[in-house]
Amino acid sequence: MVARQKWYLSAEPVNGTKSRYGRQGMTDDGNPGAIIEQETEYMHLKSATWTGDAWGGLAGMLVALPSAIAYGVAAITPLGSPFFPLGAMAGVMGVVAMGLSTPAIGGAPRLITAPCAPAAAVLSALISERLAAGGYSPEQILLFLTMVALFSSLLQILYGGIGGGRIIKYIPYPVVTGYLSGVGLIILLSQIPKLLGLPKDASPWRGLIHPDSWQMTSLLVGVATMIGMVVAPKITRQIPAPIIGLLLGMGIYFLSGMTHPELLRLDGNPLLIGVINIDLASLAQGFQGRWQALEQLRLADLSALVLPALTLSALLSIDTLKTCVVVDTLTRSRHQSNRELMAQGTGNFLSALVGGMPGAGTMGATLVSIHSGGQTRFAGILEGLFSLVVLLFFSSLLGWVPIAALSGILMVVAWRMIDWHSLSLVKQRDTLLDFFVVITVVATAVSLNLVAAAGAGVTLAVALFLRDQIKTPVIRRKLSGGQYSSKRNRIPEERALLEQHKNTIIICELQGNLFFGTTDQLYTRLEPDFHRTRYLIFDLSRVQSIDFTAAHMISQIDTMLFENGSHLLLAEPSLAISPGRDPTIYLNHLGLTPSSHLQIFLELEEAVEWVEDQILANDTHNFHNDERPLALQDFPLFKGFEHKQKLDVLDFLAKVVVERSCKSGEVLFRHGDQGDEMYFIRCGSVRIAMTSEDGNNHTVAIFGRGGFFGDMAFIDHAPRSSHAVTIRDTDLFILSRGVFDVVSTKDPHLASHVFARLCKELTLRLRFADAEIMALKNA
Repeated sequence: MVARQKWYLSAEPVNGTKSRYGRQGMTDDGNPGAIIEQETEYMHLKSATWTGDAWGGLAGMLVALPSAIAYGVAAITPLGSPFFPLGAMAGVMGVVAMGLSTPAIGGAPRLITAPCAPAAAVLSALISERLAAGGYSPEQILLFLTMVALFSSLLQILYGGIGGGRIIKYIPYPVVTGYLSGVGLIILLSQIPKLLGLPKDASPWRGLIHPDSWQMTSLLVGVATMIGMVVAPKITRQIPAPIIGLLLGMGIYFLSGMTHPELLRLDGNPLLIGVINIDLASLAQGFQGRWQALEQLRLADLSALVLPALTLSALLSIDTLKTCVVVDTLTRSRHQSNRELMAQGTGNFLSALVGGMPGAGTMGATLVSIHSGGQTRFAGILEGLFSLVVLLFFSSLLGWVPIAALSGILMVVAWRMIDWHSLSLVKQRDTLLDFFVVITVVATAVSLNLVAAAGAGVTLAVALFLRDQIKTPVIRRKLSGGQYSSKRNRIPEERALLEQHKNTIIICELQGNLFFGTTDQLYTRLEPDFHRTRYLIFDLSRVQSIDFTAAHMISQIDTMLFENGSHLLLAEPSLAISPGRDPTIYLNHLGLTPSSHLQIFLELEEAVEWVEDQILANDTHNFHNDERPLALQDFPLFKGFEHKQKLDVLDFLAKVVVERSCKSGEVLFRHGDQGDEMYFIRCGSVRIAMTSEDGNNHTVAIFGRGGFFGDMAFIDHAPRSSHAVTIRDTDLFILSRGVFDVVSTKDPHLASHVFARLCKELTLRLRFADAEIMALKNA
């Protein structure tokens, strides 16, 4: 007997245990079974999860916090050393605000969100631009940064709300890698003066060539920190590399202080972050100041905010989604892009309100958290909580962090941000354009600014898209009338006539996007065929979009064909060209309306059949034009006998066939029916169809006057393999195998003649089908 179990909550202990959680067993017949104790296993599992999240949150904080302080100081560097404590505090506040909010509502539960390098680069560049423009006080610049961060966060929420998470992921890789490499190079160059201990306004290039201006203590601290960052992962992964690098750099600094006592002075020391004072009153004051900044936002300020906010929001969104993809791969999970963008925007909005720095889902802190046991969104929340503890109780210690140590951390991060592999793109001719895109974005970011690099990136993204679209052949394959035919089964005389006109039919299977960039390619490929074709069919089933330029080109082709007495047919327009509405209506709106020389068909088969009917109808001696019911002697199947032999066969068949008249839509047989009859069509048409797994009927063939079907069941007595339905009023001759066998015992030689003719016709059908298959394969 199998026990069925259900979870329940109880106010009383279960079986004397102290847990409120239990599980009650029930037998198959519904009688209560024994109560099964599960609280030990449950609590162990829950405890393991909480323990893993706690360690993951702590490890994430140990990575994110030093980096956030470094990013905060880097962002504020253009304002000078008096603002370094403010930058460090902005980094810490960013970790706290985003850590406590974003993981709780995000779509990537294991993600650690904190200030990041792209944010530092954008904010630092904005400060430099404002200082260069002149007329702005530091307070006004900080207010402007707050408004940019707020507006950027609102844009991220908007991206998520309108489904932008999917769009951002499709930005070309050369643009993304160029942008991130540009950010890395900017950070790398901006940290050289701090690594060397140069004065505030010193040029990094001039400082590099004048070693006498270097501050050796600062250089030693920075180099030691970088060595720690690089070597630490090779020694141990239990302690995050930034922590080891920071501790090593601080150790070198305080060892130097033993011989230089002035280094151990905190107040006014340019080599340290400086005094940081934090209390609840200052937090409340900062929160109120950001709200006032939000109230001061006016329409006149939007022109100055739009581009920086767009740049910042796009960078942070891309950085976050890149990390999400990596996490999905490692954890075999799947993030929700749009939800995560909205959560990132919310976290950045709260961070800006409390004076924090904007950020994104960070790769390093997230991976360290996961490897340390972080399994749920609580790891990210705990990372923010641990950072809050550091802020409230240990903020005074942050002032003793050497600036050069933070520079060392940033320079290693920046070096890793640069995609050095992209240099290999220059080796191949096919990737030269991609290399040019990367270099252009990097050069624009370094020589001008990140806003201009964003514009260059978008422009080049469009260029890459156009390049790929133009390089893709718009004509997938081109067939003649002899390589593809309709599903209407033609009698030999009709097939012979169509074979004579096969070169007047061209079927073009188009693909991709038909737009201004591909119209010339389409026209050039078809121009040599215009003079000889009478029927040009465009198969649109693989076309994803058609713009007005492409529609105008198709209209021009139609006019040119009409002047030559030819026809243009558009077949099977894809639903993709007009999502949510009839594609033929969309074509009409583009100016492609049906006329005597332009036809639009929902199925390719209908278009091909229409062309075949037109060719057959234009032949005055064609069997196709006669609609009178056929007699037995008129069927193509029974032609070719010698005169006397033919009379004997017809007399034989007259004894075994019966006549039947059917209305349009009448079912002759269904799939699976038992039957041994073969049907000969005197006049009318019959559709043969098969039912697919999805329940839809698909036309296999259409037989018309002079054709026959049902031959498989007639030969092997097996159940019907398809449906047969008349598509107009139809007269038939029906030949039953049972009756045929009875009569043929008296005239077996005549029966053999009938089977020989039947085998010959079936062989011709197979040969024709094989020829079409090979033509399609080789096209």
